[in-house]
Amino acid sequence: MEITTNVAAKNEKTVISPIAIIGALFFIFGFVTWMNGVLIPYLKIACQLNNFEAYFVTFAFYIAYLLMAVPAAWVLKKFGFKNGMAIGLLIIATGAMIFIPAAITRTYLFFLTGLFVQGTGLAVLQTASNPYITILGPAESAAKRISIMGICNKIAGAVAPIVLGAIALKNIDQLTARLSTMSLIQKNLELNMLATRVIFPYSIIVVVLVLLAVLIYFSSLPEIDTDREDDTIMLANTGKSSIFHFSHLILGVITLFLYVGAEVLAGDSIISYGASQHIPLSTAKFFTTCTLISMIIGYIIGIVCIPKYLEQQKALVISAVLGVILATLALITHGYTSVLCIALLGLANSLMWPAIWPLALSGLGRFTKIGSSLLVMGIAGGALIPLLYGRLVDVFSAHQAYLILIPIYLFILYFSISGYKKGK
Repeated sequence: MEITTNVAAKNEKTVISPIAIIGALFFIFGFVTWMNGVLIPYLKIACQLNNFEAYFVTFAFYIAYLLMAVPAAWVLKKFGFKNGMAIGLLIIATGAMIFIPAAITRTYLFFLTGLFVQGTGLAVLQTASNPYITILGPAESAAKRISIMGICNKIAGAVAPIVLGAIALKNIDQLTARLSTMSLIQKNLELNMLATRVIFPYSIIVVVLVLLAVLIYFSSLPEIDTDREDDTIMLANTGKSSIFHFSHLILGVITLFLYVGAEVLAGDSIISYGASQHIPLSTAKFFTTCTLISMIIGYIIGIVCIPKYLEQQKALVISAVLGVILATLALITHGYTSVLCIALLGLANSLMWPAIWPLALSGLGRFTKIGSSLLVMGIAGGALIPLLYGRLVDVFSAHQAYLILIPIYLFILYFSISGYKKGK
């Protein structure tokens, strides 16, 4: 692609710097996103919620990707990639700031509003950063670069639940036991104190996000023109006036929707699932970190093997098959073994995001930005699938509800084998 050639022509210092900056952004994605795994059991106790209500944490966060992806694409078109990233960081900071009055008043709706605003900012950042890192180098190694970004994301994701869990879920088992013996007034006082635990960590997050937004604004990130096409892509796209003429992209959006739902479910439900398997919350609070560590291992495998030993499409096939196997094992086992299978889904999920993006964006040319915004809308799978899981938990059990993972991984397998070729 001509845009790839132009970027490659930059000197080494210019090329390394953008990758480092985007890596920092992916770290922020991970830290903000994977705190939700702690927020679900934390807010369930602090705001006295059932399972279905508690999973509105993921719904409020990820539904923003669906509702705000198109406005995010407009922001990028208006302000460009670099300024758009700075704007996205400031929006996330605003959402984190809303947690302060939410904690003071112990109002669940305020918490959900803050999560929605954070998701909105991340929609802008994801719409910018994913195609940016995809285009910033050869197409055949795009999955490798995204895997590097994934490590930044998942290292932050592994750290975030530990940090927030140490603050928000400190002595939580003892507190939960005491709540059942308290009077209504004492109970409200304890829950109010519990709610204020998140004020300090989210205040720090606000400061860090604002500083990073300023650094991005004054950075040397090069702007990439995705509207220019080489002759091959221009010829292939002749007569295509709509993004819906690219069947492989539409299937890619559906695949991403399902994949994100499965990934979020594996990371954000595992703490509550561990508790349902009679594992103390003081132990279960580390389970999200286990899921993220298995994802990091998968990303390292991707960096080593893609594209030298393994094509990104083949990696997606293997990942989908592994997902089906692990989900099945989780359903037929119990206790720590079943929890381990859910944690190992991180390994199965790790190479899906890096593979789906380049396969879905392949050959889009001038449609890349709008294609990217549609893929970002697919992240709404993280809103709807965990919510469905939460409802199934209330109706059946946390164990049986994982049955929804089987058809998800089977569809991803279809896309990895033939769906990505449709319409090309």
